[in-house]
Formats: sequence, structure tokens, C-alpha cells
Amino acid sequence: MFGNKVIITCAVTGSVHTPTMSPHLPITPNEIAASAIEAAEAGAAIIHLHARNPETGRPTQNSDLFMEFLPRIKQSTKAVLNLTTGGALGMTLEERLAPAHAARPEVTSLNMGSMNFSFAQLASKYSEWKHDWEKAYVESSWKSFYPNSFEMIERIMVDIGQAYGTRFEFECYDIGHLYNLKIFADRGLVQPPFFIQGIFGVAGGMGADLENLMYFKQTADRLFGSNYRLSAFGIGKAQMAFLTMAALLGGNVRVGLEDSLYIGHGQLANSNAQQVRKIRGIVEDLGMEIATPEEARDMLNLKGGDRVAF
Repeated sequence: MFGNKVIITCAVTGSVHTPTMSPHLPITPNEIAASAIEAAEAGAAIIHLHARNPETGRPTQNSDLFMEFLPRIKQSTKAVLNLTTGGALGMTLEERLAPAHAARPEVTSLNMGSMNFSFAQLASKYSEWKHDWEKAYVESSWKSFYPNSFEMIERIMVDIGQAYGTRFEFECYDIGHLYNLKIFADRGLVQPPFFIQGIFGVAGGMGADLENLMYFKQTADRLFGSNYRLSAFGIGKAQMAFLTMAALLGGNVRVGLEDSLYIGHGQLANSNAQQVRKIRGIVEDLGMEIATPEEARDMLNLKGGDRVAF
């Protein structure tokens, strides 16, 4: 039915990059809303959302801040709004889940395993910082790890997924994360189609090598057969090459300033929409079509935007 339709997800701000790294990173609720709406108008069917302290730009899971931009995006677009349950390094699970409890969205992210997750290498690129918290935050990722135990994953599946009819973007940073998902699928805690997001290039996860993407897809095919939808991206300079390969493999794609601040070699992207337009052009030049938000809802069996709490 959906043939060569490709879902474009746009992750508009994330929790890794800091205000010093790009003047185009959305920070305030107004900026996040405007950037998300522009990305949707450019062709993104799904918008993946984090929040930030509007004064300092520090990542936060303050539900009130999410509620400042979620209704605005919903009123202005038909896009599927996907909330993070990952939050940022150092947050408790209760903090990470607070926005999902408040908003009861169609989709949340769900990281499928504990891991080292470092972006400390970025600290050496900047000699001056806009805010006092930034350098220490970036450097702290070298000594931190990202906890996602089986107990924590199960709690998200039950307390968010089963409680609200929310489905998941299963974020897999390693091959083992696919096997972790299979454990929960076999127990019946989540149902197909599984929206599996392969993430390549994070220090602590799979390297951004195209051979890894091929093996990732082969493993997912073996574990889930036709019961999943592949999506994948590489961070930083690997972004567009990975997206192109994912589309050629019959998968879906994710762009956004959360994953890469650039649009080309050494050139900062001036917006999330600019990245959406670039991958849309590549996908369409390959003879494929982008999925509309309603098509994405059908492809992923989502509950619909009329059943959220915002």
C-alpha cells in the first residue's frame, strides 16, 4: 500500500548540542515551535521533541515548557509529535517520563539499552562558551553512562505505552539493542509494526560505517521479518550518506539539529527545515515519495492526534 513512501522524522533540538555550537539551535518554546512547524511544512511527517531552559539553553524535561510548544505545533501542522523519554544524561527516569505523562503523545522515543554515551570530544572545539554550564556538561559525558535497564524499559512500555496507547520509536545504538527489543516483543509488551531507529556514530555505540547499517538491517530482518519499519541515521558528517543508504534499503530517515548541526562540509545548517528539504530532494530524486503525516500514522499504526492530552 505504501510502496516507496519514506517517513521523514526531524529531531529539532535534542540534548547534546549547546547554544555555543550553533546560533540556529532552537532554544526557547517559541523557537522550538517555529522550527518544528517550518520542518513540517518542508516535509517532515514526524517531529521529535526535546525542551530546553529558555534562559540558558540547558536541556530540561519540564512538562510546562513542553506544553508551551506542543499545542502550537499541533494547531499549525498535521505532523506526528514524538516526545523524548531519553531526556539528557544525568536525569532520573521520573524526570525523563514527566512530559510523556503530561502529554500522552502518539509516539515517544525509547532507548533499548544502557550504554556509554559520550560527546565530550566536542569540548575541545570551543574556547569560549555562551553559558557557564555548557563546557562542564559536555565534558561530563566522558565519565557518565546512559542507564536503560530492562526494568526501566519495561516501565516505559507499561506506564507510557500500555497506559496511553502511545507507540515507540525504538532507538537502537548497537546490534544488541535489537535483541533487547526482541525480548520484549516476545513477551507481548509491545506490538508490531516496530518503528526501529538505528543510530550510528555516537561514541559508545555503533560506528558510522555503512557496513554496520547493512548488518543492522540484516539482523532486524532476521529478528522481526516484515513486522518492523526501518529508520536510520548517522550523526555529524555521516548524516546524509546514512540517510541516503537507509532510503535505498527501503527504510525511513531522520534529520535535524539534534543529530547534526551542518548542511554541508563546514557549513552550519540555518534551520531544521533546510535539512528536511535536502533529504526530501534526495529521496525524490531517487524516485521515492515522502509520506504525509496521515500516511505515517497508518504505516506505524498510531492512535491519532485527537487522542493526545494537548
